Amino acid sequence: MTSSTICVVGTDATMVYDAVHNVVANALADLDPSFALQDFTAKDVTSAGGESVAPRVLEALNTPPFLVDRRVVVLRDAQSLVTDEVADLLVWIADPAPAVVFVLAVVGTKAHKLVKAAGEVVEVNVGSRSAERVSFVEAKLAEYRVTIDHGTAQRIADLVGDDVARIDALARTLSSIFGTSPLNYSHIEPYLGDAGDVPEWDLTDAIDSGDATKAIVVARRMLDSKGRAGLQIVNILQRHYLRMARLEGSGVRGADDAAALLGIKGFPATKALQMSQRLGTERIATAVHWIANADVALKGGVSYGGKDLDTDMDVTELTVVEILVARLAKMTQGARRR
Repeated sequence: MTSSTICVVGTDATMVYDAVHNVVANALADLDPSFALQDFTAKDVTSAGGESVAPRVLEALNTPPFLVDRRVVVLRDAQSLVTDEVADLLVWIADPAPAVVFVLAVVGTKAHKLVKAAGEVVEVNVGSRSAERVSFVEAKLAEYRVTIDHGTAQRIADLVGDDVARIDALARTLSSIFGTSPLNYSHIEPYLGDAGDVPEWDLTDAIDSGDATKAIVVARRMLDSKGRAGLQIVNILQRHYLRMARLEGSGVRGADDAAALLGIKGFPATKALQMSQRLGTERIATAVHWIANADVALKGGVSYGGKDLDTDMDVTELTVVEILVARLAKMTQGARRR
């Protein structure tokens, strides 16, 4: 290992724990874990009489290796430590004991003091854009020496959507079954499971670009994945257009002012401002009216049929949502920037 302290950090606990497994395996190499490994969890502070785990971790960090040339000490859920415990660990990190590798797992952000102090940081967050998900799939499968082409990685990423935490387990399964043999999608498909959800901006971006076909595909994907019901999709769109409504006629012209008015970050505020300027009062009002009608329809206002026996899809829900997103996208397609 190149550093005495390695920190794995990410916002998804499953992905952090998967990465820790691999980091620990690399740190141990061919060492016997019964002699070389000590594994702690910071959340143990809430059990066994409420005693802090930090003193035991520090004792392990300062104990020389026995019958092995190095020792690996793991601390999971380090974000649960209190300030004094973090301070004690920072002292050790600044002056580590020889032949000891300290592996930290933090479920959170890189702003944590332990992450900043670590000599090596393994970040496991994945961006929400399609290209970022594809890159993650390719890198994770390559980590397990599973051989796929770019097209297969794209299809896997498309199916799992936001649920990229599944990829590590998938990679391990494929590695154990196929080894390093080249695989195509037909080999992998039986192990993928159900479709995962996709981020809401995939839908709003498609609508804002005027792409009705893509908007329908994304909306159907949201419903297929069971990640969101029709009413949740309607609520996403309601929030999207009500932001534009607040900006329209407000006199706001800059991104900072838009962010302050809406109480959101700069990038989505900028997009909302651009769309409000592009659509104008009449189109925004029409969009809000269509969304309100869809809300009523999904609450029993209309019926186009029950669940499809083949797909388990609610026909009324699908019809209402598809019509809504198609109309919104078509309206945007006809708008011109003012």
